[in-house]
Amino acid sequence: MTERIDLFTPFHGGGLALANRIVMAPMTRRKSPGGVPGDDVAAYYRRRAEGGVGLIITEGTTIGRPAASSDDAIPNIHTPESIAGWKRVVDGVHAAGGKIAVQLWHMGMQRDPGTGPEPDAPTEGPTAVPGNARAMTDKEIADTIDAFAVAAQNAREIGFDAVEIHGAHGYLVDQFFWESTNTRADAYAGSIGTRTRFATEIVKAIRQKVGHEFAISLRFSQWKVQDYSSKLAHTPRELEAFLTPLVDSGVSLFHASTRRFWEPEFPDSSLNLAGWTKKITGLPTITVGSVGLDGPDFLHTLRARDSDQQCAAHKAASLDALLRRLDDGEFDLVAVGRALAADPNWVSKIRSGSEDAIVAFDRSTLAELV
Repeated sequence: MTERIDLFTPFHGGGLALANRIVMAPMTRRKSPGGVPGDDVAAYYRRRAEGGVGLIITEGTTIGRPAASSDDAIPNIHTPESIAGWKRVVDGVHAAGGKIAVQLWHMGMQRDPGTGPEPDAPTEGPTAVPGNARAMTDKEIADTIDAFAVAAQNAREIGFDAVEIHGAHGYLVDQFFWESTNTRADAYAGSIGTRTRFATEIVKAIRQKVGHEFAISLRFSQWKVQDYSSKLAHTPRELEAFLTPLVDSGVSLFHASTRRFWEPEFPDSSLNLAGWTKKITGLPTITVGSVGLDGPDFLHTLRARDSDQQCAAHKAASLDALLRRLDDGEFDLVAVGRALAADPNWVSKIRSGSEDAIVAFDRSTLAELV
């Protein structure tokens, strides 16, 4: 008889061994002055590990490129001080019995010129945008690939259990994926498959630094902050053409970012993006998108904080549909964002059946992030 899979079934795969299927989703906080995560950041992550999260994925953490970051309070993982700060974070999570991955980030053309720890550095991307960004040269591409690899090496050396490449939501890696933002006339552009070259070279470079067993996650999305209805791949066949080079390069698992996990990715199938990704690649996948919440989406909440509108609470929602999909094998891991930001004990409360005691995500708990 096949064993049923639920949120608290241990997971083994993709270079990871986890106590359960619950992942803390990466959420930008901007609480690391000088790019250095301090004791408060270590305490923030340790509380979630103590609460029972199987795998924590950190907030986006910038690599060693001058224009990677738009804010001096976004953490990095390339200076001695920031590496030491992350070592304290990792040690705290491990002491609490948790596992942790660092998300590696370069903002690309989403960085406003003149911002970040190196404001004089020009914003860079695959293609020039007048008044905003310049097209990266071959050397700058090579240097950026190396910076990702060095960041991953730093992460492994200080004890992180995995790294995740931020290839979603319109940031640099994602900008290479998109035909509208990647109009280069070289080998990094072209078909949906060839536009993965920048990402595949990053993965290969990381593999050379960290070895074959270390877990490398790639987070990708169809939607963009500027356009929720956008599609990188319009059909399963296009998604296969996109994913295959990434699998071949050495990705261990995919983190398929969606706004709502229950929404089908393509017509004539109930599979979400993580489900299709697992079906095509056979690799473990992480689903994400409003898990456990009943309320407005995240951007609505962020915008409401600076207005006179009341920021509606995101109350706990039923997990029944999610659990059916998990048990059916549609995906392997479940990323939880806002619910865990609001309540570090969300996991233990779900496990004990104390859903009524879960702290709602609202204006007050938003302070955990911002």
